[in-house]
Amino acid sequence: MRQTSKGCVAGEGEAPRGGNRNSLYDEVTAKIIGQLEAGRFPWVQPWGPVDGAGQGGLCPALPHNALTGRSYSGVNVLLLWGSVIEGGYPSQGWLTFKQALEAGGNVRKGEKGVTVVYADRFTPQAEKARAQESGEDARSVPFLKRFTVFNVAQCEGLGEGQGKELFGDPAPLPEREMVPLAEEVITASGVPFRIGGAKAFYVPSADYVQVPPQPAFFEQINYYRTALHELCHATGHGSRLDRKILNPFGSKDYAREEMVAEMGSAFLCAALGIVPTVRHADYLGSWLEVLREDNRAIFRAASQASKAAEWLLAKHAEYRVSKDGEDGEDGREAPQSKPAEPEQGSITEGRAAA
Repeated sequence: MRQTSKGCVAGEGEAPRGGNRNSLYDEVTAKIIGQLEAGRFPWVQPWGPVDGAGQGGLCPALPHNALTGRSYSGVNVLLLWGSVIEGGYPSQGWLTFKQALEAGGNVRKGEKGVTVVYADRFTPQAEKARAQESGEDARSVPFLKRFTVFNVAQCEGLGEGQGKELFGDPAPLPEREMVPLAEEVITASGVPFRIGGAKAFYVPSADYVQVPPQPAFFEQINYYRTALHELCHATGHGSRLDRKILNPFGSKDYAREEMVAEMGSAFLCAALGIVPTVRHADYLGSWLEVLREDNRAIFRAASQASKAAEWLLAKHAEYRVSKDGEDGEDGREAPQSKPAEPEQGSITEGRAAA
């Protein structure tokens, strides 16, 4: 099922900033619900097969601003990935109408843009004055505004003449490079990592991840997809990002945390050049229930997912810097001869290796 993109039409200017915050939450949530109800997970399908020469499809990547090179985050990743699928675009690069002009080109007339959102907080001057007089902390006010972007495939003349140079899409990594990169992310996380047993899970009380041995997986890359999913759970530990991760199985809070780990691992896989897959399609009903009753749930979950992926990527960047010129140790626990079983309160994948 294809969703209709909402946004301004080229030639009509930018979509208005600000607007009714609740209607914007409703609009975005309805779009994500519609995709899920149609059986399409907006965090796993924004690409097709890419051949050895980098042709024939779109390689996994996070959507980015083609002029600044900065990756989008949170719910904007889902919105832009969904639009890539809908439009069949060959790029993850996006520009505002004005940026297309700065790049020496323009958006083709009649092209429809995609609405993305920006959330932040600000402190009104009156509140600052009140806080200064009373000696209390100033209260900031949350705000949400929308703006419109266009895929670079909707533009023409980019990079010609005196236009600014654009950031392109990353070249696809061969699988032999994806694997050591994923291994480095696991090591760099510092999360105790055990190998053994027939299930994948994270135990918050003892703070360790366990996954089945790699030969147990039918596809080698699924070992890494599973490991990254569980590491996203581990980022919620109190010593890291401190999310609410100790939740009764089957509860709405449990479903929320699974949604965070699902999206976080998808964002992380895309950043590493690995095609994400759905690890927990069986939670679809629970996710839909959460989204239908709370129009801000997808915003919170996507934001937390981005923070989880960014935390792990930042640890990996630190690891690469420290590893330059050194032969660091693996840093992971050795595989257990007697694999541990999932403990009470573990966040479990609940299925054998696939």
